[in-house]
Amino acid sequence: MADISRSSASSGASPLFLREDEIRRGIELLYFGYTRLTNAIDQELAKQGLGRAHHRALYFIARQPDLTVGELLRLLAITKQSLGRVLKELHDRGMVVTKTGPVDRRQKLLSLTDSGAALEAELFAQLRVGLSTAYVTAGQESVSGFWHVLEGLIPESDRQMVFDLRSDKG
Repeated sequence: MADISRSSASSGASPLFLREDEIRRGIELLYFGYTRLTNAIDQELAKQGLGRAHHRALYFIARQPDLTVGELLRLLAITKQSLGRVLKELHDRGMVVTKTGPVDRRQKLLSLTDSGAALEAELFAQLRVGLSTAYVTAGQESVSGFWHVLEGLIPESDRQMVFDLRSDKG
């Protein structure tokens, strides 16, 4: 079995990093990295009869308790119908609760129940292990570069929404 060390697997970007081969390498690394990172949580979600859409909803509701349905729709960039199905399943399983807004009673504010928070925390812990391991291997400078690349993939119109999720805004 070949030993693939950090130095041989990640030799660094070519000065011609915008060539097709380099772009394809980035796409492949994003694809395979994301797939491997989410494998463990996919298995846990499948045991629960849930999928990635459920996980994304749990994740963002955990990040912003009392998130409105409209805000969640914008974060997830999915249709109302798709979100409605996901939220109904999470509500029926006792993982999400909805309350009316204090000012606008038409608003629906979403929060996790204890069981929803426990599942989200368990899934996050699994993701944290995988990402932390990769971060440590890559080093701080590489992590910052990785974040810059990912931020560059987000349309300018959505960057503030993503920034608002950060707890270290200052």
